[in-house]
Amino acid sequence: MSSAPLTLYELAGADPELRFSPHCWKTRMALAHKGLESQRIAWRFSDKARIAFSRQGAVPVLVDGDQSISDSWRIALHLEQRYPERPSLFGSRDAIALSGFINRWADSMLLPAVARVILLDVYEQLADEDREYFRSSREAHFGTSLEQLVAPQAKHLEQLRQVLTPLRQTLKGQPFLAGEAPAYADYCVFGMFMWARCTSGEELLAPNDVLHAWRERLLDAFAGLARAATLASPLETGARHVQ
Repeated sequence: MSSAPLTLYELAGADPELRFSPHCWKTRMALAHKGLESQRIAWRFSDKARIAFSRQGAVPVLVDGDQSISDSWRIALHLEQRYPERPSLFGSRDAIALSGFINRWADSMLLPAVARVILLDVYEQLADEDREYFRSSREAHFGTSLEQLVAPQAKHLEQLRQVLTPLRQTLKGQPFLAGEAPAYADYCVFGMFMWARCTSGEELLAPNDVLHAWRERLLDAFAGLARAATLASPLETGARHVQ
């Protein structure tokens, strides 16, 4: 337990129990790694006023006593500094810079590759009041409609699997990206897979892929924290197939 109350604001879908943000999942895993519990508050894109105290408009936001910290990377650094007696998220100070590289790689390379497979599924899980904002902001970012972005899906799946090549090669020789035990570098990547798992029925990894086995280990970590996460209804995610 933490010495001060922790509150985590997390992105939610129309179902308030559906918490799917890859960045929020980085923080969920970081808190579990540190053995810290938090009150988890569902937040939607239309709720920006609820986190106005953080002086920005995105989650995750962690409130730790009288401090509010936004951005998953900044939260990880805060937890490492604030709770040094608990298991390290990085392993050593020297590993922080390398973990930062993995975090930036996941955000800049892996996230858009996953988005081209699942983004329309994500849209379908949102509350009605969030859909217009989500569609307009994502279409402006990618320069095309959500429907065109995810077609052809088979091509995007193959491109994603190519992006994952360096991770696959790393995991052939060790169980986790960080080595023998998971650390924040693993959670930076795992958050992207939880984004897909929570919102889409599309399987991103073949069963014989070493990344599949790595993902299974992290799903089971911390007493199955991630495996127990609420998932979108199969009827909702399975209704759309883009050729």
